[in-house]
Amino acid sequence: MGNGVEWLAGIEARVALLDAALRPIAEEPVDIGDPGWEERMRQRPSAMDEAGVRAEAETVLRAVLTAYADGDDASRVAPRGLFARHTAFRWGVSLAFAPTPDGFRLRLPHLSAVDQGSDTRDELLALRDLCEDARRAGIDLGPLLREAAALSSRVDKYGMGSTRDILLRAAG
Repeated sequence: MGNGVEWLAGIEARVALLDAALRPIAEEPVDIGDPGWEERMRQRPSAMDEAGVRAEAETVLRAVLTAYADGDDASRVAPRGLFARHTAFRWGVSLAFAPTPDGFRLRLPHLSAVDQGSDTRDELLALRDLCEDARRAGIDLGPLLREAAALSSRVDKYGMGSTRDILLRAAG
């Protein structure tokens, strides 16, 4: 990872460029009164593909998540800040993962680093879907949720508990 300050400045610059490429897509209005809008949204390519940034976005996200998972409590603040400042990047960039323990182990630090985003309810829905996918795949997600909780913030951002608390509740 190199010098932490240099790494952060370099990755922040890359995230900012991706955020700018994704922002028009993220902010495009959706007329939910228009019949068929849901189906059109489902058929639309991913934001990364639409913006033509998939390879770079996945590379950058992997670097951020690796730094997040490998860091200590203090160093994990920087990746959380990236997601907080670059909302189009947070919204539009993700990694495909297989419904395996290693796949969930990849996805959960991302959920942890996003740290509830702009709305805890969205993250709770994402976590619920993730847990349902794991159950369908026959995976005991409890240990993986506790592992991700250990990486997570203890700050209750929106009055629904901290990310750590939310993950531990989901772990049972």
